[in-house]
Amino acid sequence: MRVADVMTRNIVSVTPQTTLSQAIDVMVRSHISGLPVIGEDGRLAGILSEGDLLRRPELGTEKIGASWFSSLFKAGHLAQAYAQTHGRRVDEVMTRDVVVVAPNQRLEEAVLLMEQHGIKRLPVVENERVVGLLSRADLVRTLAEFLRQPYEEQPVSDQGIKAAIEAEFQAQPWAPAGAIRVEVQNGRVELSGVITDENQRSAIRIIAENTPGVQSVRDNISWVEPMTGIVLSSPETRDKTD
Repeated sequence: MRVADVMTRNIVSVTPQTTLSQAIDVMVRSHISGLPVIGEDGRLAGILSEGDLLRRPELGTEKIGASWFSSLFKAGHLAQAYAQTHGRRVDEVMTRDVVVVAPNQRLEEAVLLMEQHGIKRLPVVENERVVGLLSRADLVRTLAEFLRQPYEEQPVSDQGIKAAIEAEFQAQPWAPAGAIRVEVQNGRVELSGVITDENQRSAIRIIAENTPGVQSVRDNISWVEPMTGIVLSSPETRDKTD
């Protein structure tokens, strides 16, 4: 998928000269946690987010002042920090170094940028103009649309189900494909074999459950402790014998 497939096109924004109180009112009314700041020329000037508003003297959350020694060598940095925490206009408080994406970029590239920079939203820029905004909420909304869609209503044979599950095992580097056996009867999957890490159990089951045509999944996989060789049966099997 591309950024343009998911982004919000009707964006809510403010100008650099907007007062901070007005910008906060917009954020509250619109139920959003960040605003692109767009200049009169239509270009992106910055972004104002909740993170820019955390350190404020009004809240008693301002950082403790620097020592006189630090002030001698970091006067410019300290002055900038003071302006950012005491400013009353958007341009005095906003983040100017903004990470952006283009509408034709792959969605995976945009998510990687969010993760790398620890941010929740990305302005979408084309020809130096803001054309949209991609946020985590947009991604979650799109995911929900996919999850609500039922699997294709078409007959799936037991052999087809078995082949699909085994193919996904082979595609996952963490899956012990050669150690897991898959049996399917009337859409009911039975998993058996051995794992050496309990974290694999849930992921293996999810592969089976997500396969079209599967009606139920039974886990008979045993866990073997690599160092001692101790063997434990699956939780489902233990529950049957208790």
